[in-house]
Amino acid sequence: MGIKRIAVEEAFVTEEIAQEWKKVLASKFVEPGFQMMGNTILGDDPGARMVHSRLVDTGAGRIQQMDADGIDMAVLSITSPGVQAFDAVTATRLAKDANDALAKAVQANPTRLAALAAVAPHYPQGAVQELQRAMTSLGMKGFLINSHTMGEYLDDRKFWPIFEAAEALDAPLYLHPREPGPDLVKPFLDYGLYFAGFGFAVETSLHAMRLIMCGLFDEFPKLKIILGHMGEGLPFWLQRIDNRYLLQVKIGAVKKMKRLPSDYFLDNFVITTSGVMSAPALKLSMEVLGAERIMFAADYPYESVTEGVQFMDTVDITDAHRQMIYSGNAEKLFKL
Repeated sequence: MGIKRIAVEEAFVTEEIAQEWKKVLASKFVEPGFQMMGNTILGDDPGARMVHSRLVDTGAGRIQQMDADGIDMAVLSITSPGVQAFDAVTATRLAKDANDALAKAVQANPTRLAALAAVAPHYPQGAVQELQRAMTSLGMKGFLINSHTMGEYLDDRKFWPIFEAAEALDAPLYLHPREPGPDLVKPFLDYGLYFAGFGFAVETSLHAMRLIMCGLFDEFPKLKIILGHMGEGLPFWLQRIDNRYLLQVKIGAVKKMKRLPSDYFLDNFVITTSGVMSAPALKLSMEVLGAERIMFAADYPYESVTEGVQFMDTVDITDAHRQMIYSGNAEKLFKL
């Protein structure tokens, strides 16, 4: 087709982080959702072993797979839950080590790989320092946080120095899913609902709404947040969110904001296609946000990259929009 393909939610992990996950899983402090997820992604069955081998490979094997799948460039980032399952000291150290490893991988294949930094939100000042290092010294293109950190959400003002630094550095935040937090997860533990099929979207869309409703974007109007999986369903809900918000304001149930919730979503959020290969979902998102606010993501190694590429290659949209979604928007946002 002659269209460059950039995939922007492509997961990796270091072997040390995976081994530290195992220690957390064996402890009495493990979160219920992570316990179930961890037993899945760290299992000893062939499928889990294959996923793990692909996560830790940021070299020749990954490039070879990208070639086979037709991916020109991958933006790598720490897989869920990343360092957020650890205490703040351990998490800060492991985030730094992971960023160093990613920087070396990008340096080895600079035309094929780019990276988003990992940070430890539960040590906000350390997260600020690491984000500054990652963006200015390591050449990272933004950063990723795997939703809640031990049940805490980023709307809490103690985390806002991270957003202040992100805006100053022009570093977009990929708000990536993980299993629902301890206060939310119980009804999701049955039927596998805690996982990517449903629980991830509920958790991450809730987190995004908390960021909108807390006034974050009035204080940091240039901040950019990326949501995967076609916006975790939020493009579908924006009209109703506005409608019910106005009613809640009228009855005094919520504080009136400067703008409607949807205004913040349309100005401060960008979404990706990761794991959603549905023409109606894509076309609705294009109608609501515009093609210029959607990027392609394959969600390697958790999704079929072949199916994701085939979908984007053949979906009934204009070639101009296809090129924007495949590469143009990512090149602009991440300065690739």
